[in-house]
Amino acid sequence: MNLKEQLRIIEKGTVEIINKEELIKKAKESQESKRPLNIKAGFDPTSPDIHLGHTLLLNKLKQFQQLGHNVIFLIGDFTAMIGDPSGKNETRPVLTKDEIIKNSKTYQNQIFKILDPQETKIVYNSDWMEEMSAEFLIKLCATYTVARMLERDDFLKRYKEQRPITIHEFLYPLIQGYDSVKLKADIEIGGTDQKFNLLVAREIQRAYGLEPQVIITLPILVGIDGKQKMSKSLGNYIGIDESPKEIFGKIMSINDQLMMTYYETISELTDDEIEKIRKDIEKNRLNPKQAKIKLAKEIVERFYNKELAEKAEEEFNKIFTQKDFPFENAPRDSYQEGEDKLATILKDSPYIDVGSSSEAIRLIKQGAISVDGQKISDIDYKPTGEKRIKIGKRQFLVIFPRKYK
Repeated sequence: MNLKEQLRIIEKGTVEIINKEELIKKAKESQESKRPLNIKAGFDPTSPDIHLGHTLLLNKLKQFQQLGHNVIFLIGDFTAMIGDPSGKNETRPVLTKDEIIKNSKTYQNQIFKILDPQETKIVYNSDWMEEMSAEFLIKLCATYTVARMLERDDFLKRYKEQRPITIHEFLYPLIQGYDSVKLKADIEIGGTDQKFNLLVAREIQRAYGLEPQVIITLPILVGIDGKQKMSKSLGNYIGIDESPKEIFGKIMSINDQLMMTYYETISELTDDEIEKIRKDIEKNRLNPKQAKIKLAKEIVERFYNKELAEKAEEEFNKIFTQKDFPFENAPRDSYQEGEDKLATILKDSPYIDVGSSSEAIRLIKQGAISVDGQKISDIDYKPTGEKRIKIGKRQFLVIFPRKYK
């Protein structure tokens, strides 16, 4: 494949490349010397699930694999104990080592739904960071200034609002940068929210006498709520290890505008095919629901197979074509099966306008809440499995059990 075509593939779907001239130079030298580039992407195992938001990075890594480069999947088990401060208005809670180890194992099981296991190098930054001395950390900290750290938007905002910034949070971008030194990264891929960390890595590499890595940033995928970044902690995510039924149902729950965004960012259809879907919807040649079904089947088939995708569609239609269940565009929320009462679930859900447990209990007593078409009168009712809840005449919610506490 010629250099121009390689660059076209690499650039597709990116937000920013810092900088393109360096990328062209590295790609050209790689082609001439037949030395594959080292492509790094880091994932902190702060939760057990890899979701569709992560797949934007994984798909780009897959493209680099197909171009013959070395893909390094870095599990940030050491940095996860610090917590990435990107986009946070307060200090992240510190995870225990046992939680991180558990989450790391699930990552390894899931990434090979996308990446080639024979061509993927998995590394843990604890392998080198746990051996580092206090002297090393002092020298690493000396490579960057507090003033530069406070240029970071989230740090600056917290500083101005007098919100706490702990010293250990400053270590996060420094250690992420040292990972690039240790791995001799030529290119690092991350979401747009990682730009500051990736830029710091370039400076750290220079400080250690290395040529700085090229940065490639990718879009942040909006969650199924259509508002915030896809995140397990917000409950607005689609995990790639979830059942076909769950994946299909969640895709069908998104609004039409978000559907087109998902087509543009996570679908493997060509640009021309996606544009045709858009025009067909605009000219009423295609129902948005059918377009959403097409997307849902594509995603399920990608992580499972065609047969299970078709079965998920059949199950969905059996449930949602009934007039008594207008839940096609209802939000979805998770709950702890066997523990959470319905009143608590409704009170805690950000998608339902129920301000308190007492209000939820009042609605149950009044017979204003039904589950799968049956009115609920027991204020201590604990649902099991996936349920479709109607609150009053205008509020609808689909709930499903959490896989993990």
